[in-house]
Amino acid sequence: MKTHTTPHICASSTCDCGLTRRDFLRISALAGAGAAAPLLFAGDAMARQGAKGDDQPVKIGYLPITDATPLLVAHARKLFEAEGLRTETPRLFRSWAQITEAFVSGQVNVIHMLSPATLWVRYGAKFPAKVVAWNHVNGSALTVANEINSVADLGGRTVAIPFWYSIHNILLQQILAASGLVAVTRARNAALKANEVNLVVMAPAEMVSALAGKSIAGFIVAEPFNAAAETAGIGKVLRFSGDVWKNHACCVTFLAERDINERPEWAQRVTSAIVKAQLWTRSNQLDTAKLLSAAGENRYTPHSLQVLSKVLVTTDYSNYEARGIIAHKNWQQRRIDFQPFPFASYTEEMVRAIARTKVEGDTRFLSTLDPAFAARDLIDDRFVRKAIAAVGGPGVFGLPAKLLRSEIVAA
Repeated sequence: MKTHTTPHICASSTCDCGLTRRDFLRISALAGAGAAAPLLFAGDAMARQGAKGDDQPVKIGYLPITDATPLLVAHARKLFEAEGLRTETPRLFRSWAQITEAFVSGQVNVIHMLSPATLWVRYGAKFPAKVVAWNHVNGSALTVANEINSVADLGGRTVAIPFWYSIHNILLQQILAASGLVAVTRARNAALKANEVNLVVMAPAEMVSALAGKSIAGFIVAEPFNAAAETAGIGKVLRFSGDVWKNHACCVTFLAERDINERPEWAQRVTSAIVKAQLWTRSNQLDTAKLLSAAGENRYTPHSLQVLSKVLVTTDYSNYEARGIIAHKNWQQRRIDFQPFPFASYTEEMVRAIARTKVEGDTRFLSTLDPAFAARDLIDDRFVRKAIAAVGGPGVFGLPAKLLRSEIVAA
């Protein structure tokens, strides 16, 4: 794995690479124990102020993507209140840097986080937090300009990813390698060889417009931005992420370790509400799309019902199969699905995969991170096991009774 000590950032406050200098400095500051200390202290103070035990309110932080669905459904349907908890209005963030800073400083205490990014937060930035559940499976895609007809056509072009520590970055690089292409990180106007694909980090909300403006040839990201590009006629799906890594986790529910240790019953109730939200969502896809849409009562996201329905409701892959988009028809997957159990086998494979992936920044912590240790240390599955049992057991989510599986990855 090639690493870089100085990630590409722009001098301006905003740029078309999607990672601003301000965001980069804010998130990088957390990697140093001395720099992070004030935020950690502030987080401890906020967690204790006026809230003891289960009295602490649920303060959700989220990005406007379908990965946040269980948190938002639980809030909208008052499932947290049904567990005896108080909630605040969920806070929408525009970048992973912003949501990470808010989480570390205690401004929010229940977030969805990119699964590989949890490795960076816990072992790179050394912030004590744990994964208590998965938020969903699949739910991402590689979308390209309409003139792109194969992965090979991306050679010599630029593709956007949402974050270096993301399953999107991992899977994209595997997809490119399978077609003989090499991922590189170059300046925007740098010359590229015919077999090179330049990767840039870009906020998900900027990707569709960037594709329309032809500053990128494609992007890989969570829904519903892929569906938005399709609906607008701007681009087309070239590959679904779940067709590369079967039933992979993109985002997970992340709680601070202080909350888990000091308020275990609170953590259990939060997890139970999220598990119930996922179970409800699996059988109420259209209602979920309505709940999340810009026309919904809470206006959780800026997305239309049409776009969200394309992700959550439509399960007919015949059109994609006819176009050769689905490589593994026998996997019989939904575009996005919901199940909360965090399989250890996935975490282990994710650690191995990110170590083979080009990632900007200081990645030294990955060289000593043992996959089996990470699966034990990063994940706390006590609460989700109890929550799954309370709603009928693994079978209600289509999961194996022993909650064990083998990972299937085929780019």
